[in-house]
Amino acid sequence: MAIRDILIVPNPVLKQVSKPVERVDDETRALMDDMLETMYAAPGIGLAAIQVGIPLRIIVMDLAGQDEEPAPRYFINPEILEDVEELLPWEEGCLSVPDYYEDVERPRRVKIRYLDYHGKDVVEWAEELYAVCIQHEMDHLNGVLFIDHLSRLKRQRAIRKVQKAEREKALDAAV
Repeated sequence: MAIRDILIVPNPVLKQVSKPVERVDDETRALMDDMLETMYAAPGIGLAAIQVGIPLRIIVMDLAGQDEEPAPRYFINPEILEDVEELLPWEEGCLSVPDYYEDVERPRRVKIRYLDYHGKDVVEWAEELYAVCIQHEMDHLNGVLFIDHLSRLKRQRAIRKVQKAEREKALDAAV
């Protein structure tokens, strides 16, 4: 396993639409293992393959709390089959938009279908944080960032904040 670099806004790769995975094989599982290690190191609770520069419809996630056993989940070619009208506001952040958080409203429950780590077809309902996280990560697969759900002003502010932090980090590294 290896930790990969996470792409940061405004990297244009993040706006690409990811392609479906044609076959779940050892190469797919190795990518998911790398993604999970990368997500844990960041640290985060979800990561889409496009965030590490791979435009495939793959997501990894672990919603276990700090004092709980890790509970990694893998989603290949996920799709939302159904959602509910009731919206849930949730403060979201993103590894590709570091240190920026804003409330986004999303459906409280979604019915999803995906292939798991071994290529088995799974259909289930996701609720609350699970629903928010899977929708957030699935947005990545379609070239959408959580800041795209915000006003233009807030989106521009988020990008400027990230760019400023990246410049400061580069200056600190140069010294």
